[in-house]
Amino acid sequence: MEDLNEMQSQQNGSPDCPQENVVSNEMPQENVNNEELQPAAEQPAPVAVDNDTNTGAEPAPGNMPEANNEESPETNTNEEPETDYSAMSREELLAALNELLEGDITAIRNRASTIRNQFNTLNKEVERQAFEAFLAEGGNKDDYHPANDAVAEAFYAAYDVYRSRRQKMQEEMEAQKQRNLEAKQQILEELRALIDKDEETLKQTYDEFNAIQEKWKGIGEVPREQMNDLWQNYHFLIEQFFNKIKINKELRMLDLKRNLEQKIQLCERAEELMVETSVVKAFKALQTLRAQWKEIGPVPAEQNEETWQRFNNAANQIDERRREYYDQRKDELEQNLLAKQALIEKAVDLTREVPQGAKQWNDTTEALDELLKLWKSIGPVPREQNEEVWSKFKGIIDKHYADKKLYFAQLRDEQGDNYNKKLDLCLRAEAIAKREDWKNATEELLQLQAEWKSIGSAGYKQGDKVWKRFRRACDEFFAKKGEYFKSLRSSESENLALKSAIVEEMKAYQFGDDREENLAAVKDFQRRWAEVGHVPKKDKERIMDEYHNLLTAMFDKLKISAREARVDAFREKVQSHADDGYATGARGKLMKEIDKLRSELNLWENNLGFFANSKQADLLKEEFEKKMQAARQQIALLEAKLRVLDENESTENEQ
Repeated sequence: MEDLNEMQSQQNGSPDCPQENVVSNEMPQENVNNEELQPAAEQPAPVAVDNDTNTGAEPAPGNMPEANNEESPETNTNEEPETDYSAMSREELLAALNELLEGDITAIRNRASTIRNQFNTLNKEVERQAFEAFLAEGGNKDDYHPANDAVAEAFYAAYDVYRSRRQKMQEEMEAQKQRNLEAKQQILEELRALIDKDEETLKQTYDEFNAIQEKWKGIGEVPREQMNDLWQNYHFLIEQFFNKIKINKELRMLDLKRNLEQKIQLCERAEELMVETSVVKAFKALQTLRAQWKEIGPVPAEQNEETWQRFNNAANQIDERRREYYDQRKDELEQNLLAKQALIEKAVDLTREVPQGAKQWNDTTEALDELLKLWKSIGPVPREQNEEVWSKFKGIIDKHYADKKLYFAQLRDEQGDNYNKKLDLCLRAEAIAKREDWKNATEELLQLQAEWKSIGSAGYKQGDKVWKRFRRACDEFFAKKGEYFKSLRSSESENLALKSAIVEEMKAYQFGDDREENLAAVKDFQRRWAEVGHVPKKDKERIMDEYHNLLTAMFDKLKISAREARVDAFREKVQSHADDGYATGARGKLMKEIDKLRSELNLWENNLGFFANSKQADLLKEEFEKKMQAARQQIALLEAKLRVLDENESTENEQ
């Protein structure tokens, strides 16, 4: 007791012996590794000490190298790396979750939650598509029972494993915190007992006190709600211990020396972190060193500032690297955001106008797929804007695919109708291909080809098939027609020789006195001429002009009008075609021409009444008179031909 009294008297009279020499005035950050409790607990108010006894005190708590307060994705000690899962498929998200489960369960919370949210969004789309497919197949929506597919089952099973492991880990942590609380409460009781105990020797008492301190520091976290009271009690008992024990200056210097050695080691470790390649890893380790620095007591006054500056300089450089890292990281995120916004604008441009035709739809789809590949190659964007830009981009692509699906559904319906229309044209073309009335059949087939061109596509496979069928019918007809006219052209030279011979006979023919005999000879020339087929095109006009000139001269000698000659020629034609129904078709055609001419004649006659008396009007009237006269002559000829048909029909009835 004598030694203790001496130490007490020395401390009361000496300014060199600090009252607080083991713990700092700040509360230790016991919760820095707790994933569930991110913010640090509030610090208790510092315990008052005598200013004249604090010669070995550290710099004020406000000067400690605390963690940087700027906002960033990694402001706590359990910072997770940022990963962009927005462009992953469900299978990729499942693989990413399984990969996370192979690591530390305490360091994947944010990433696991992000993966789950992204998977839920994609899975809802899969469920919606499954429901639409069920309805499309004729299902009743009331009978639909949604069910997870294999990918969803595997994912939710993996996520259940994660939640189970995390729950178990949290329960274990809470149980451990409770045990730590009980252990620290037991230490408080030991400290109270030490304070109340009669001292044996100063060395023995100090050793026991150090042992209690080491036990206290070796115990981990306690429940957060108990932390402040527990620390206040501990701090109060420490104060009580020093108030009672009053450690002598020599023992104090030993303690300061030990603290100096420990803080020098922290300085060296902090300086090693300055060359650590991982900024995040270096910052986390620095936080641990800062917490340890707070736990270590003061150092000798003459080395206090030097030691502190050494540690603080290293810490500041690490903090500066971290700030630069996040400044650069922020710039990269902003650049990525600008790049992805540019892709959104490009996607808007690509989809601004509705594509026309399947090719444009497919070209737009290909261009959007390329944009999606570029999107995936760009890194993450700022977290607060990630969902917004991805939703915009994905919305544009989803709408394009929905519109494309609707377009091709309508296109398939149209192609089905077009296929049926073209199939009907094939049947009609195949029927025409068997005919030999070349002129009418050709006109009808050309009309079918025009109709074919006006009909839209019938699809690649069906359209090609039906086109080949139609083309085959057309080729068959024109091949037959070509063969026919090829054989016809081979006889044209012979026909030219025959008609030339008839022309020579007509030139050499001498009219006699018998008019009927002369008329019979002319008719014979006409009949023989009509029986001869086509001549080469280049000789057609010449030989026809020569024939008609000779025929007209013969009619003039016989005093027969051109109309009579034409009527006679028509009569012979009707008689030569008595067995093939020519008269029936000719009658309808003649009556149609007569009606048309009479209608035109009436119109012209009405128009004449509107012309005023003038030189110009007189010229127009003369022109109309010529047209009307020609029309009347043509009507008279056509009516004469009708009478020929009537005579022929009457003769047939008599027979």
